[in-house]
Amino acid sequence: GAGVLERRVSAGVMTRDSAPRRLNRESVEAVATVTIEGHGTVAATAGRRLVLVVEDAGVDILHRCGGNARCATCRVEVLAGEAGEQTPWEVAKLATLESVRPSTRLSCQVRIEGDLTVRVVRRLSASPELGDAGPRPIEWPADRPLPPD
Repeated sequence: GAGVLERRVSAGVMTRDSAPRRLNRESVEAVATVTIEGHGTVAATAGRRLVLVVEDAGVDILHRCGGNARCATCRVEVLAGEAGEQTPWEVAKLATLESVRPSTRLSCQVRIEGDLTVRVVRRLSASPELGDAGPRPIEWPADRPLPPD
Protein backbone atom coordinates (compact mmCIF):
# COMPACT_ATOMS: atom_id res chain seq x y z
CA GLY A 1 0.00 0.00 0.00
CA ALA A 2 0.98 3.63 -0.16
CA GLY A 3 3.83 4.53 2.13
CA VAL A 4 4.73 0.95 2.99
CA LEU A 5 8.44 0.38 2.89
CA GLU A 6 9.37 -2.98 1.47
CA ARG A 7 12.87 -4.29 1.82
CA ARG A 8 14.46 -6.95 -0.31
CA VAL A 9 16.14 -8.48 2.72
CA SER A 10 18.18 -11.10 0.89
CA ALA A 11 19.54 -8.67 -1.69
CA GLY A 12 19.71 -5.45 0.30
CA VAL A 13 17.68 -3.52 -2.30
CA MET A 14 14.93 -1.28 -0.99
CA THR A 15 11.90 -0.26 -2.97
CA ARG A 16 8.96 1.93 -2.03
CA ASP A 17 5.37 1.10 -2.94
CA SER A 18 6.28 -1.62 -5.40
CA ALA A 19 5.87 -5.34 -5.49
CA PRO A 20 8.98 -7.38 -4.72
CA ARG A 21 10.87 -7.99 -7.94
CA ARG A 22 13.16 -10.81 -8.96
CA LEU A 23 16.77 -9.67 -9.21
CA ASN A 24 18.32 -12.81 -10.64
CA ARG A 25 17.97 -16.56 -10.25
CA GLU A 26 21.05 -16.92 -8.06
CA SER A 27 20.03 -14.38 -5.42
CA VAL A 28 16.30 -15.03 -5.19
CA GLU A 29 14.48 -18.28 -5.78
CA ALA A 30 11.10 -17.32 -4.37
CA VAL A 31 9.82 -14.35 -2.44
CA ALA A 32 7.30 -14.18 0.37
CA THR A 33 5.91 -11.15 2.15
CA VAL A 34 6.38 -10.95 5.92
CA THR A 35 4.34 -8.34 7.75
CA ILE A 36 5.65 -7.50 11.21
CA GLU A 37 2.94 -5.92 13.32
CA GLY A 38 3.87 -2.34 14.14
CA HIS A 39 6.88 -2.34 11.80
CA GLY A 40 5.73 -2.85 8.22
CA THR A 41 6.22 -5.38 5.48
CA VAL A 42 9.38 -6.95 4.11
CA ALA A 43 10.12 -9.31 1.25
CA ALA A 44 11.99 -12.47 2.22
CA THR A 45 13.54 -15.37 0.38
CA ALA A 46 11.67 -18.64 0.81
CA GLY A 47 13.58 -20.95 3.15
CA ARG A 48 15.15 -18.14 5.20
CA ARG A 49 14.82 -18.23 8.98
CA LEU A 50 12.09 -15.92 10.27
CA VAL A 51 14.27 -14.59 13.10
CA LEU A 52 16.78 -13.25 10.54
CA VAL A 53 14.06 -11.71 8.38
CA VAL A 54 12.66 -9.89 11.42
CA GLU A 55 16.07 -8.73 12.66
CA ASP A 56 17.18 -7.60 9.20
CA ALA A 57 13.96 -5.57 8.96
CA GLY A 58 15.28 -3.49 11.86
CA VAL A 59 13.22 -5.05 14.65
CA ASP A 60 15.16 -5.65 17.88
CA ILE A 61 13.87 -9.21 18.37
CA LEU A 62 15.59 -11.17 21.12
CA HIS A 63 17.44 -14.40 20.33
CA ARG A 64 19.51 -14.98 23.44
CA CYS A 65 20.58 -18.54 22.55
CA GLY A 66 21.63 -17.63 19.02
CA GLY A 67 18.72 -19.35 17.30
CA ASN A 68 19.08 -22.81 18.82
CA ALA A 69 15.58 -23.34 20.28
CA ARG A 70 16.94 -23.22 23.82
CA CYS A 71 15.68 -19.94 25.27
CA ALA A 72 12.35 -19.06 23.59
CA THR A 73 13.15 -15.32 23.60
CA CYS A 74 12.56 -15.14 19.82
CA ARG A 75 8.88 -16.00 20.20
CA VAL A 76 6.39 -14.59 17.74
CA GLU A 77 2.64 -14.87 17.42
CA VAL A 78 1.63 -15.90 13.90
CA LEU A 79 -1.37 -13.70 13.10
CA ALA A 80 -1.87 -14.83 9.49
CA GLY A 81 -0.31 -17.29 7.10
CA GLU A 82 1.21 -20.73 7.55
CA ALA A 83 4.49 -21.00 9.48
CA GLY A 84 5.10 -24.65 8.61
CA GLU A 85 5.72 -27.66 10.81
CA GLN A 86 7.31 -27.23 14.21
CA THR A 87 10.73 -28.79 14.71
CA PRO A 88 11.05 -31.33 17.54
CA TRP A 89 13.25 -28.84 19.42
CA GLU A 90 10.59 -26.12 19.11
CA VAL A 91 7.86 -28.45 20.36
CA ALA A 92 10.02 -29.43 23.34
CA LYS A 93 10.92 -25.83 24.25
CA LEU A 94 7.38 -24.48 23.91
CA ALA A 95 6.15 -27.31 26.16
CA THR A 96 8.26 -25.86 29.00
CA LEU A 97 6.51 -22.47 28.86
CA GLU A 98 3.34 -21.36 30.59
CA SER A 99 0.47 -19.72 28.74
CA VAL A 100 1.58 -20.56 25.21
CA ARG A 101 -0.98 -19.83 22.51
CA PRO A 102 -1.46 -22.21 19.58
CA SER A 103 -0.16 -19.39 17.34
CA THR A 104 3.12 -19.06 19.30
CA ARG A 105 6.24 -20.05 17.39
CA LEU A 106 9.99 -19.76 17.90
CA SER A 107 11.10 -17.56 15.01
CA CYS A 108 14.50 -19.27 14.96
CA GLN A 109 12.76 -22.53 14.00
CA VAL A 110 10.45 -21.12 11.31
CA ARG A 111 11.53 -21.19 7.68
CA ILE A 112 9.75 -18.79 5.37
CA GLU A 113 7.47 -20.85 3.14
CA GLY A 114 4.86 -18.24 2.23
CA ASP A 115 3.37 -14.93 3.29
CA LEU A 116 3.19 -14.39 7.05
CA THR A 117 1.97 -11.77 9.48
CA VAL A 118 3.62 -11.91 12.90
CA ARG A 119 3.79 -10.07 16.20
CA VAL A 120 7.19 -10.07 17.96
CA VAL A 121 6.70 -11.05 21.62
CA ARG A 122 10.06 -10.04 23.13
CA ARG A 123 12.28 -7.13 22.08
CA LEU A 124 15.54 -5.72 23.36
CA SER A 125 13.96 -2.29 23.79
CA ALA A 126 11.63 -3.82 26.41
CA SER A 127 14.56 -5.52 28.19
CA PRO A 128 17.49 -3.08 27.91
CA GLU A 129 19.20 -4.66 30.92
CA LEU A 130 20.16 -7.55 28.61
CA GLY A 131 22.55 -5.26 26.71
CA ASP A 132 22.11 -6.98 23.35
CA ALA A 133 19.65 -9.25 21.54
CA GLY A 134 21.99 -12.26 21.69
CA PRO A 135 24.34 -13.96 19.23
CA ARG A 136 23.13 -13.59 15.64
CA PRO A 137 21.55 -16.83 14.43
CA ILE A 138 23.25 -18.39 11.44
CA GLU A 139 21.75 -18.69 7.98
CA TRP A 140 20.84 -22.28 7.37
CA PRO A 141 20.76 -24.15 4.05
CA ALA A 142 17.23 -24.75 2.82
CA ASP A 143 17.99 -28.40 2.07
CA ARG A 144 18.58 -29.42 5.71
CA PRO A 145 16.54 -29.16 8.90
CA LEU A 146 17.25 -26.40 11.39
CA PRO A 147 19.52 -27.59 14.18
CA PRO A 148 19.02 -27.11 17.91
CA ASP A 149 22.69 -26.03 18.06
